[in-house]
Amino acid sequence: MKNSRNKLRLHRKRRVRAKVSGTPERPRLAVFRSLKNISAQVIDDTKGVTLATVQAKEIKASKNDIAGAKAAGEALAKKCLEKKISEVVFDRSGYKYHGKVKALAEGAREGGLKF
Repeated sequence: MKNSRNKLRLHRKRRVRAKVSGTPERPRLAVFRSLKNISAQVIDDTKGVTLATVQAKEIKASKNDIAGAKAAGEALAKKCLEKKISEVVFDRSGYKYHGKVKALAEGAREGGLKF
């Protein structure tokens, strides 16, 4: 039986999450990509608390494309800087660092986050 794409992605995600975790000093920026949206959260794994979140569909004048993902990254960076979070560790959740995931990361970097 052939494994589904999502099952393989979840396997990659577990492998990455074994090594990557968010601390209060450097929380984890986790990305989720669906067919209709891309979203990201900044998470402190020691307390299990989400510190900031953003979805591309929340942002006016953004679509489910690379430009929308970049705008979401910039909006997330703005929210993080307001909460005095400047450094994060990037968790791509098993997705390729390509396309929308890459655009979100670059938008967050341009917004002022370091990772």
